Amino acid sequence: MQIPRFPLAAVFVAALFLAGCESPGPVDPSPRPAARPAPPAASPDAPDPPQRSESSRLLSTYYARVQNDLLSQGLLRRDGGGVDTPFDADRLARTFVRVALFEEYATDTGRLVARETESRLHRWEQPVRIDTMFGASVPAGQRLRDRANVERLANRLESATGHPVSTVPSNGNFTVFIVDEDERRALGPELRRLVPGISEIALNSILALPKSSYCVVFALDPSDSGRYTRAISIIRAEHPDLLRLSCIHEEIAQGLGLPNDTPTARPSIFNDDEEFALLTRHDELLLKMLYDPRLRPGMRPDEAAPIARRIAEELVGGSS
Repeated sequence: MQIPRFPLAAVFVAALFLAGCESPGPVDPSPRPAARPAPPAASPDAPDPPQRSESSRLLSTYYARVQNDLLSQGLLRRDGGGVDTPFDADRLARTFVRVALFEEYATDTGRLVARETESRLHRWEQPVRIDTMFGASVPAGQRLRDRANVERLANRLESATGHPVSTVPSNGNFTVFIVDEDERRALGPELRRLVPGISEIALNSILALPKSSYCVVFALDPSDSGRYTRAISIIRAEHPDLLRLSCIHEEIAQGLGLPNDTPTARPSIFNDDEEFALLTRHDELLLKMLYDPRLRPGMRPDEAAPIARRIAEELVGGSS
């Protein structure tokens, strides 16, 4: 995952954070075909999805192989952690600071570079309303499964944070796009409509998403106060079921205000090693800490760290 911060437009102060689940391997250098002119999204009840392009079918084969390779290595765990993944209050507090108060990417001369930088605490103050939009290529059965998974996750996130999180059929403030390669490349007009003034850096990071990036999320803080008001996630429709579900868990959870990944996070989805596919108990505690009223949007790490430590001690004491 990575969440760089940069202004949306020069005429007003805004912060936009970008995160994505990525393969640990190199970026695929192959050329990308032009997007087909079809609209990026269709009615949820569309009965007969159009045939996917050759590039999309090749990606489906590629990601099926990725998922199988990860599973063969004992990764993409769904058990939430156990006796082999202990953590105490100290580790939980230190992980919270790295995940919630640092960013993995920064902007440099108009582009994104991998450079961890100190940030501030971000979260939602208004209720989070998640709407899921599908590309025309996504078959009805997959839509039903994905909608159900998003709804279950929303319920779990609301329970973990104590903050209102729900799903809505349309006009949400957290939009999840599940689209194939060509549909994603055609999303530019829709993204400009949803996020007026979106920067070219942010837009290009989505439209030119490399094959090594499984999914991406960005969240908007228009007042630059640490308060999110809008988020958008892009998830590849080509993913097999578990990899797609993993993206749903990670991107929506990150979009609530946990922007960074760190190798010390375990058991956690906020770690690029792909050990865990789904939200863990450890991750639920991070989310509970993030929405604790003793922490405030806009806090810097030195201010938030001692409070986070006290909260962690209350949650888990000194034991795993």
